[in-house]
Amino acid sequence: MLGYAMIALVISPAAGQEQVSNSTTITGESLVLAARKPGNLMYADIVPGSVIIRSSYVLNDDTVVYENGRDYVINYAQGTIARSPASRMPDFSQNMLYNQKNFDHSKFPGFTNHPFFVWVDYRTNAAKPLTDGSNQAATLTKTRKKLQAGGPFKIIAFGDSISTGCETSSEGLRFQNLYAAELEKRFPKAAITVEMGATGGDTTQNGLDRIEEKVLSRNPDMVLLAFGMNDHNVAGFGVALDAFEANLRKMIDMIRQRTDADVLLLSTFPPNPDWAFGSHQMEKYAQATERAAKETKTAYADVYSVWMKALARKDAPSLLGNNINHPNDFGHWLYLQALKAVEF
Repeated sequence: MLGYAMIALVISPAAGQEQVSNSTTITGESLVLAARKPGNLMYADIVPGSVIIRSSYVLNDDTVVYENGRDYVINYAQGTIARSPASRMPDFSQNMLYNQKNFDHSKFPGFTNHPFFVWVDYRTNAAKPLTDGSNQAATLTKTRKKLQAGGPFKIIAFGDSISTGCETSSEGLRFQNLYAAELEKRFPKAAITVEMGATGGDTTQNGLDRIEEKVLSRNPDMVLLAFGMNDHNVAGFGVALDAFEANLRKMIDMIRQRTDADVLLLSTFPPNPDWAFGSHQMEKYAQATERAAKETKTAYADVYSVWMKALARKDAPSLLGNNINHPNDFGHWLYLQALKAVEF
């Protein structure tokens, strides 16, 4: 499969962007649709006849391919899709968290977005870059040398529930596994393995408590360090901004002192803006993550900016498996785009 040079993307098994003539193919973009209200795709100016909407991210024997007219209507110029009156597509207005403001998720047992997603393939003439590549070779010299030499190479994903991939439909669709697959394409002599070092609910303070067991004792070659979602929560649940940044620096120092691994630091996306426990200051936590990376000369993947570009048109629930703070399959693909922009 081909990548789209301007956006610097390569298609994953179920999602991606690919240049076809003067248009760009988007594969597996997630969307939730409420009643008859139109939902925005990431891009407008859709090529007529190019849209396929299905019931699952990965095609399987149970996948339903929805029909234009019967199940949905499209505004090609505006890049919107809406359910038709007799649609078989799930109605997001029936989700228990739909239109809930400042909600406490603990009061809504069984909440989830998974039954409400549809997955859209289409071609667009209006694609724009999700991210620009950044030459960070100086921060990943050991990684490049090891990958080029070939042989065993261990990646540890160290973070919170996002890194556990708890809302993905398969292990291979977690962002760290998608990234490993991309590295294998670039460095075919390397035998890359991915180890889970993440724990759901953790902040950077919890990370410091677990780093010996989950990272330092495991002989990693690369550590994907990805905290922030729980740190950014409201007072009493999260970690203050200055302490968050200091904790990241301390973890980076410990990894460097105790292992031969490079560190790749990831920022985090904003949760559902209607969630009661978010401080909704994720931009500041992303900036703190970037500062920690720059001042420690650590590689940095700007997930926050990629996510915000997706949200320029899309609504947050369309990317969130739990409708709160966990990316769905397409959301993990967005993570991959930020990781691939780290050039070395």
